[in-house]
Amino acid sequence: MREKILAIIEKNSRIDLKDLAVLLGESEAAIANEIADMEKENIICGYHTLINWDNTSDEKVVALIEVKVTPQRGMGFDKIAERIYQYSEVQAVYLMSGSFDFTVIIEGKTMRQVAQFVSEKLSTMESVLSTATHFVLKKYKDHGTVLAKEMPDERMLITP
Repeated sequence: MREKILAIIEKNSRIDLKDLAVLLGESEAAIANEIADMEKENIICGYHTLINWDNTSDEKVVALIEVKVTPQRGMGFDKIAERIYQYSEVQAVYLMSGSFDFTVIIEGKTMRQVAQFVSEKLSTMESVLSTATHFVLKKYKDHGTVLAKEMPDERMLITP
C-alpha cells in the first residue's frame, strides 16, 4: 500500500484523503495513519508546489554547479555536502559519479548574485578544488510536469 500511496501523492500532493482512500480501496483512517508513519520515518519529507516562475513577474536565476572536492579524512563527502546545503541559496545537493563530485542547484535574483555565491561562499570552502557553473536558460519539464506551452502546428496542409 505504501508504494501506491507514494506514487499517487508524488504526482498530486493535494489529493483529498477521501479520494485517495477510494482509489486504493482502503479506509481514510488507514491511509492517514500510513501517511503519518511515512512522515515520521522521513520517507515523506515535505510537500512542495511546482511553480513556473517564467509566467510570473518575479525574476529568478537557476544554476547547476559542478563541484570537485577533496574529501577530508574521516569525514568523507557527507560533511562537505552538509556545509554546502546550509546556505539558503542552495536548493539541492547531489553526490555524483563521473568527473565531478557534487551537483549543487541554486537560485538567485540575478546572475551576479549566483556568481557571488560561487566565488565568495562555495569556491572558498577548504575542500573545494573547482567549480563549473551552468545557468538554466529555460525549463521545459520539471519534476515530471511539462512547463513549455505546446506550439501550434503552422505547417501548411498539402493534399494529393
